[in-house]
Amino acid sequence: MSRYKVSRRTVLSGSALLLASTALPRIGWAGQARKGGRLVVAADSEPRNLNPAIVASNGVFFVSSKIVEPLAEASFDGENGLAPRLAVSWEGAPDGLSATFKLREGVKWHDGKPFTSADVAFSALSLWKPLQNLGRTVFKDLVAVDTPDERTAIFKFSKPTPFQLIRNALPALSSVVPKHLYEQGSIEDNPANNAPVGTGPFKFAEYKPGEYYRLARNDAYWGEGEPYLDEIVYQVLPDRAAAASALEAGEIQLAAFSAVPLADLDRMAKVPGLKVVTRGYEALTYQLVVEINHRRKELADLKVRQAIAHAIDKDFVVKTIFLGYAEAATGPVPKNDPQFYTPDVELYPFDVARANALLDEAGYKRTSNGTRFSLKLLPAPYFNETRQFGDYLRQALAAIGIDARLVNNDAAAHIKAVYTDHAFDLAVGPPVFRGDPAISTTILVQSGIPDGVPFSNQGGYRNAEIDALIEKASETLDPKVRIDLYKEFQKKVTQDLPLINVADWSFTSVASDKLHNIADNPRWAVSNWADTWLEG
Repeated sequence: MSRYKVSRRTVLSGSALLLASTALPRIGWAGQARKGGRLVVAADSEPRNLNPAIVASNGVFFVSSKIVEPLAEASFDGENGLAPRLAVSWEGAPDGLSATFKLREGVKWHDGKPFTSADVAFSALSLWKPLQNLGRTVFKDLVAVDTPDERTAIFKFSKPTPFQLIRNALPALSSVVPKHLYEQGSIEDNPANNAPVGTGPFKFAEYKPGEYYRLARNDAYWGEGEPYLDEIVYQVLPDRAAAASALEAGEIQLAAFSAVPLADLDRMAKVPGLKVVTRGYEALTYQLVVEINHRRKELADLKVRQAIAHAIDKDFVVKTIFLGYAEAATGPVPKNDPQFYTPDVELYPFDVARANALLDEAGYKRTSNGTRFSLKLLPAPYFNETRQFGDYLRQALAAIGIDARLVNNDAAAHIKAVYTDHAFDLAVGPPVFRGDPAISTTILVQSGIPDGVPFSNQGGYRNAEIDALIEKASETLDPKVRIDLYKEFQKKVTQDLPLINVADWSFTSVASDKLHNIADNPRWAVSNWADTWLEG
């Protein structure tokens, strides 16, 4: 699998670094795991909803995965790339109509209540299926979860559902929440969404807006001898340079998700006491995407969308914005996924003359000031690269006579504008490919997604053929046939351009040499860190 690296931009206003009182005590030496210590981590965003059973996104997982656990986690070594968490085994029926999970014994919620199959059934039917941004697709045909005993949950589907898909979805889409805290009142307004109660190695302890999240060790954790750390503090930093400075000063011990400027990586790799780590993101390929509001008459015209695609110099974007730490995209499935990717798709090479000709053919002639029409362009604020690409795209569109007016919002305002209010013409998004199109890219083009679902098709795009392919693949049990359907899906998407895929990238971590057991699974940055430890 090819590896990409890229930097990430912090988006929040300034806040002071933790005071000297956060210094780590001496707790051991390299080579032998030791308990104790406070791990201070750079955080570039402040997700107010920390419930991954509702919002399956890496910004939420980064904090909440230490608190709220899934049924299984991604693994470099486990069977089918999975390691047990709240489930210890899983099996799909040959007819695709059921899946059985055997659950871990002796697990307690952070408030002391026992974890049982009733929690899994409640989470699946009341959160994953109706509310979760990606679970709505995976669990759309889930009709019941039988619980013959406290350690067994049997998922029942009204239509055949590929167990390959269910397995692939477990790390990201199966976070379990406590039924006893959610069964009364509105799930969306439950205070546990902001101060989660889970079964994980760390408990939610404190949140100070603009400053930090603090997690404390769960002494009753089911993992033998784990967790090692006493605390994890996510320090909100105003920018990537601040994260780099804090690392070099020893004020923090980890900057994950490329929170250090890309241009500084080579230098920081040579700083005594620091290490640059590229592992731990293999299951998290980010995609730079231009989202399109098809409600706009101009953008509903395929020739206009093709013109925009031809106006983007992907090689320039990779070399200049990503400094080479990315790869030009060809379509909705990244090249580094050997299972589903196909190169047999429609390509749109950089060609300004062709773009202008297409716009002329579509009837959008330049006016006396050289402009054909204006668009509202909203770059997502999560990464420096999405904002930089927004600036680049504005200039690229100007070259073909389209006046793009940039609207820069914070994270909450951006999500509301794009995914609830549809108050955009073009948006720059960074969706994540999670190893299966059904839990990644199909939601970006499938019609019928309710308003307000983040990171989904809110551009009003509808294509019956593509919807039918998605539906058929969701019910196809034969893995080879299912893969072929997704290859056909890629062809259709690149032909009709409901969105434009520009680049694919992954991340790096910069960490103290004293931080151990990092990057030991393909989703490490968003896994539970139970075995991560610090030496003195």
